[in-house]
Amino acid sequence: MKVGIMGGTFDPLHIGHMMAAEAARESYGLQEVWFMPSHIPPHKHEAYVSAADRLAMVEETVKGHEAFRTLDWEVSSDGVSYTIDTIRKLQEEYPQLDFYFIIGADMVQYLPKWQGIEELAQRINFIGVERPGTQLDLGALPQAIAAKVLLADMPLVEISSTQLRERAAAGRSIRYMVPDAVYDYVQRSGLYGVQPRSAD
Repeated sequence: MKVGIMGGTFDPLHIGHMMAAEAARESYGLQEVWFMPSHIPPHKHEAYVSAADRLAMVEETVKGHEAFRTLDWEVSSDGVSYTIDTIRKLQEEYPQLDFYFIIGADMVQYLPKWQGIEELAQRINFIGVERPGTQLDLGALPQAIAAKVLLADMPLVEISSTQLRERAAAGRSIRYMVPDAVYDYVQRSGLYGVQPRSAD
């Protein structure tokens, strides 16, 4: 079975994440996509909201999709989340599965700097999805890495978690930029500077 891994801070999860997961699933016949919120990713600062909140937003969003599920391995661990460690553990736990790691185009260009990238490129394929303002140049990558990168076509959406946090903190709406479940959770819990309100 082919399984895509969608990693990220998801702070918050937004429609760009969902579109990327669906594009990768459809383009390469993935039977499932597992969303894996990270604890502390190597290339970012610590998340703005708790791991429990980020995990809950993902869980509430993907539960309505027959091919999407959530894995809490990284948010449950301490320290920085390195993809190589996660993939080793996944392949040990699920040796029968064929894993694909879904990333944005900006991360594709950054792959040579990833921890353990030589081993990682031997273990899995990457599915790179386009992001606004990022030009994909697989020819600039080492051949062994470029050969393991597949490309998925998806509509370009200029949206980021940073932008959404700033909008929410400024009292501006993020409705329709995030899945309904995320919007409801943020409003209910008062995340990102939003004044909390009751579920009623």
